[in-house]
Amino acid sequence: MKTFRIHLLIAVLGSLAGSPAFAQTAPATESDKLLRAQVLLDRAHFSPGEIDGAYGSNMHQALAGYQKTHGLNPTGKLDEATWNALNADQTPTLLTYTLVDADVAGPFRPVPDDMMEKAKLPALGYSTPAEALGEKFHVSPALLAKLNPGKDLGRAGEQILVPNVVGTPALAQAARVVVSKDARILQLQDAAGTILAQYPVSSGSEHDPLPIGHWKIDGVHRNPTYHYNPKLFWDAKPGDKNTTIAAGPNNPVGVVWIDLSKPHYGIHGTPVPASVGKSESHGCIRLTNWSASEVAGLVQPGTEVVLEE
Repeated sequence: MKTFRIHLLIAVLGSLAGSPAFAQTAPATESDKLLRAQVLLDRAHFSPGEIDGAYGSNMHQALAGYQKTHGLNPTGKLDEATWNALNADQTPTLLTYTLVDADVAGPFRPVPDDMMEKAKLPALGYSTPAEALGEKFHVSPALLAKLNPGKDLGRAGEQILVPNVVGTPALAQAARVVVSKDARILQLQDAAGTILAQYPVSSGSEHDPLPIGHWKIDGVHRNPTYHYNPKLFWDAKPGDKNTTIAAGPNNPVGVVWIDLSKPHYGIHGTPVPASVGKSESHGCIRLTNWSASEVAGLVQPGTEVVLEE
């Protein structure tokens, strides 16, 4: 990952965050350009995953999907034609956001890794205000901190800079969900096969392969509890028992469970957004919480799901 030159980023973006002219101004550094491209891809519903101002595998796939849908050469690279197409959306890269009481109210508490310890908690909420704000604005907590040096993210009334991912047009309902194991992406398509949206995913592993085939959505469940059965997990710890883990964004399946007609399999969120597209799963399709929440609003019981190589 390239070093993020924060002193220059703050000087340039901080002064221009509220100005429409910023959308037409050439970014001062490559990091600035990548950050803007990630924000614009997110706004166009081709998610690069967690916005971090760096070029990685998730951004490569987001660019390739955007390019293919917009009649551009699908290289996965931020070439001039793609940059110009993205900048048809002249929205500023950053916006100034004032923290409200709900942002800092918590309760915030550390979340243990052990399933049996998780089961003891009354709720699986956020561990810090920065984690909550990161999910709200689709940004890595590390980048959020760099954008806001010296700011108190736990104080209502504090003004901070965040990626401008709000106010995007609503999407139509999807006719089909297509998950590609090799590309590590989930696409929402209309009845004609046109891509409506694309998201990075983690989907299966050697121990728990993605169940290739055609399935359907059986139900959509928001803020689910998680029923942990160690017999279904090859890496369960000795002594683990069946238990139920409370709902919350740090629940093992995040804020959404979309049940598939394949028993024990679903599309769901995750408490670790940085891992999406870059790690394996226990066979299910894992998205960031914000992507899972968006997908949940665009599908319904009976929607076709295609899981392919």
